[in-house]
Amino acid sequence: MVLIYNKIKQILGMLSAYKGRIISILRLKNTKNMKINKIVKTALVSCVIFGLATPALAVDIGLNYAAQVGLASGELRSSAVGVIQSLLGVLGILALIIVLIGGFRWMTAGGNEEGVASAKKTIAAGIIGVVIILFAYAIVTFVFNVVGAAQ
Repeated sequence: MVLIYNKIKQILGMLSAYKGRIISILRLKNTKNMKINKIVKTALVSCVIFGLATPALAVDIGLNYAAQVGLASGELRSSAVGVIQSLLGVLGILALIIVLIGGFRWMTAGGNEEGVASAKKTIAAGIIGVVIILFAYAIVTFVFNVVGAAQ
């Protein structure tokens, strides 16, 4: 924190030496000076951004760093299967929620034919989604089992 404070103080000290010139440039409005104005503003912003940037400290963390922080140490294939199956699980939950929304619409339609038809379409879409997700899950599992057996 002290380092940042000292850098800000240093930058402000450098800028205060040129304060009068900078203000006079920023106030000029003709075309030539507007180009200079743009260059000065860009330079000022760059100085502030790069002046406040703290240097990265490179540290030798060794080869066992992944295990220390809890990263996966298994095969990429098993990680990919886990991610895909998790995504398919979330999509399955969403499809079931769509079916529930369709059922709620049907129950609250109150005998309205348009409402019941809309609810039936929603339920059908949800069921089709569940079937597609189940097939996708089966295909992913089959493909990765075949690939795993081939090695």
